[in-house]
Amino acid sequence: MPRPSHSGIRSARWVVVGAGFTGLAAARQLALNFPDDEIVLIEAQEVGYGASGRNAGFAIDLPHDIGADDYIGDIGTAKISMELNLAGQSILKGLVEKHQIQCQFSLCGKYQAAIEDRGIAVLDAYRRGLDKLGQEYEMIEEQDLPTHIGTHFYRKALFTPGTALVQPAALVKGLADSLPANVTLYENTPITEVEYGDKTVLTHQFGRIVADKLILTNNAFAMSFGFLKGRMLPIFTYASLTRQLTEDEQARLGGRPYWGVIPADPFGTTLRRTPDNRLLVRNSFSFNADGRSHPKYLQRFKQRHQNSFALRFPMLPDVNFEYTWGGSLAMSRNHMAHFGQLTSNVYGALCCNGLGVTRGTVTGTLLADWLAGKRNHLIDFLLSSPGPNRNPPEPLLSAGVNMNLLWGQCRAGKES
Repeated sequence: MPRPSHSGIRSARWVVVGAGFTGLAAARQLALNFPDDEIVLIEAQEVGYGASGRNAGFAIDLPHDIGADDYIGDIGTAKISMELNLAGQSILKGLVEKHQIQCQFSLCGKYQAAIEDRGIAVLDAYRRGLDKLGQEYEMIEEQDLPTHIGTHFYRKALFTPGTALVQPAALVKGLADSLPANVTLYENTPITEVEYGDKTVLTHQFGRIVADKLILTNNAFAMSFGFLKGRMLPIFTYASLTRQLTEDEQARLGGRPYWGVIPADPFGTTLRRTPDNRLLVRNSFSFNADGRSHPKYLQRFKQRHQNSFALRFPMLPDVNFEYTWGGSLAMSRNHMAHFGQLTSNVYGALCCNGLGVTRGTVTGTLLADWLAGKRNHLIDFLLSSPGPNRNPPEPLLSAGVNMNLLWGQCRAGKES
């Protein structure tokens, strides 16, 4: 059951806006750092219905710089990024175990797979990057892949063992249900107006909340609050999930019972086989400048999902999709995030660039620690970031981003 929405007038020392991975982590850590303070956490819709519950459920441990040819980039930065990702993953693993959150959490690794020559070259570059980092991996050739993931579609895959796979909506709902007692969560409370000053006044349809200190953890929607305007890109990606496979279909598929595949090409297709024997297909992108999902894309991209599924799983011709949805990524053109102060008494951890499960968790936690006066090398690294750079003005922005998305998906070829 969702928590009640807010009504009336309320004041609090700490108010966090956005109850995804980042906001839940920030509110939890603020509550632990300030046990005598009441923390208010505001979510515009129901927890799990936003981007945090609509991703593919990869809690990635390794650097994942899609702007770098080898996904690694600068080695010094990559090492810090990996430390951040591992910290976020460790926090989640500890909370799942402590609170017995039923979210299919499994440290079963991930496959990065390729079919095109260009994708094979990416895997080879990624392998060289992992060698520089001293990270474990396994290169799996075409003839051996069906014993791992069933399908004969791919020519090569690079397996890394440290990624966790989760059911993301169940995870965020479990995190919300296990918040400390001094956190009050209000769901279905979209903020319609903000007034900044010595205190921040957040107004909504049924009242207002007055914050001594405001923390924004709502990614691209922070632009609607007046911050990082024209610096974040709400990119939507789309997924479909099949019905449960029958025992006969599971036997025809073969492979391991639980796995996740990400494409060598960032514009390719992500796949998952879930513990309840469903198959997930994620591909296709749109730039929605208002940050909101547009239903017109769903039917178009569902057909693309069906085509991708048929190519990869010809042994399952009668398996149809039961669900199709879209979810957003907050991206920046320079792949940088914001961490720290936005204005007087307003702070934010924003723009996870596609790593919201782990990176959102750790940056929300570290932001709360920084606000409590704590410092460490990870906080210093995040504070030193130049942040998202400025986008071109409209209409050039929408035209340019949509052309880039279209070209990227075309160039992905069979990977899409």
